[in-house]
Amino acid sequence: MDSNNTQNPTLKRQLNPIHVWAIAFGCIIGWGSFINPGKKFLPNSGVAGTAIAMALGALVMMIIAFSYAYMVPKYPKAGGEFTFTKMCFGKTTAYICGWFLVAAYLTNVPMNSTAIGLIVDGLDGTADILKFGFHYQIAGFDVWMGEMLLAFAVLILFGVLNILGVKKAGFVQLVLAGLLAVSVITLTVSALISSQASWDNIPPIWGFDKSAAIEAASKGAYTNVDEFAHGGTMGIMSAILATFAIAPWAFVGFDTIPQAAEEFKFSYKKVSIIMAVAILFGCFVYVANNTIAAAAVEKWPDLIVESSSTPWLLLEAAKRLLGVPGMVLIGVAVSSAVLSGIMGFYLASSRLMYSMSRDGYLPKMFGRIDARHGTPRNAMIFCIIISLSGPVLGREALGWFVDMSAIGASIGYFFTCASTLVTMKRFKDGNAGLKVMAVTGVIFSLGFAVLQLVPIPGLEAVHFGKESYIMLLVWIAIGAAFYFVQRKKMNAS
Repeated sequence: MDSNNTQNPTLKRQLNPIHVWAIAFGCIIGWGSFINPGKKFLPNSGVAGTAIAMALGALVMMIIAFSYAYMVPKYPKAGGEFTFTKMCFGKTTAYICGWFLVAAYLTNVPMNSTAIGLIVDGLDGTADILKFGFHYQIAGFDVWMGEMLLAFAVLILFGVLNILGVKKAGFVQLVLAGLLAVSVITLTVSALISSQASWDNIPPIWGFDKSAAIEAASKGAYTNVDEFAHGGTMGIMSAILATFAIAPWAFVGFDTIPQAAEEFKFSYKKVSIIMAVAILFGCFVYVANNTIAAAAVEKWPDLIVESSSTPWLLLEAAKRLLGVPGMVLIGVAVSSAVLSGIMGFYLASSRLMYSMSRDGYLPKMFGRIDARHGTPRNAMIFCIIISLSGPVLGREALGWFVDMSAIGASIGYFFTCASTLVTMKRFKDGNAGLKVMAVTGVIFSLGFAVLQLVPIPGLEAVHFGKESYIMLLVWIAIGAAFYFVQRKKMNAS
């Protein structure tokens, strides 16, 4: 008998609440929370701006999460936002939502994979053991065969683990999420009690104009970061918005929970609590990592301005706080974050594609369930193949993947909140508080999309770069091709 076909192929109910929390938390916290203090957060927003932006982002995500918690029991099927949108706005709109959600989830897998080589190089310190074989440059960054091979191996291994069963994947995810949480808490406690960390190191608290400072340094005119520090009402607002605008990317992961709804073996009433705890844990890790990186590294702005590449400030902070044990701690934390992100987003992406295929929105092959393991094997293989692009594009593609994930998540949030309003009207639900939160979610989701896509003077750090627009157009073109091929089957379903 073909292992891909049964008379009634279904996903297996094997996930406990703790597994689902681990999936959500592991997806929220990936490589970006460890490298972005030096790449985005500290230069764009500083410690204060990032903390405020992340707290506001967590609040907005909590508001949006109530819409998810309301919709999951109404439509408890794999597909999450795609399923909600189909039931409330029709098939074409659902396809648009689903395709952008695939981008939100799947781009996080290669994004995390690009970090694997940097983890090894950063912890190794001197040998550059992965820099062998052929290499080339993309956006000024060297891509080496050795780094690609290691990333390929990890992507394939964790893809296979997902194919072998959701229970195995859930257990591995729980171990990784636990290691991540314990490592970050340990580093935070170390920073609080160590004399190496000082509040004097934290300014400029609102960040600085990184591009202007680097240009001045290239001309020999850079002397002090205070000349470029963000200040004044507009400067502070810009600093906060620069990080707040990517909140959909920063917290994307809590919304992966509905993707596995058919695999829950617990009450759907627990969904809101699981989401809330995952979001709060995620907010803590972002703020803690960013604050520690600044507090423990003296003159961190100079490292950013003078470095030829993005400095790994958090690793440097851990070394100054704890020495070699600090490096090991960061190694464990970031490895757990990367691997749990790969594992969780693989699961979410494959379940979403399975759901879209089952309803005729994607080719039938993606909707086949492996009879032995109860997983959508073909959808998972497709996710693995697409994810192998990350190591090929190199580490500078991180920002492009962030942008793609952010816009995809914003679209998913918008349709979930809008679907909540439609469903409440359909079921004559008079919950005024939920209605207010759903409307608020719609407004913020649209706001996030506008900030990401529309160039706004003074907020250049927020919106898409050229490469991100190109990736977005390519993704839209691929989605359009699938749509026109599958349109008859969609209408017949």
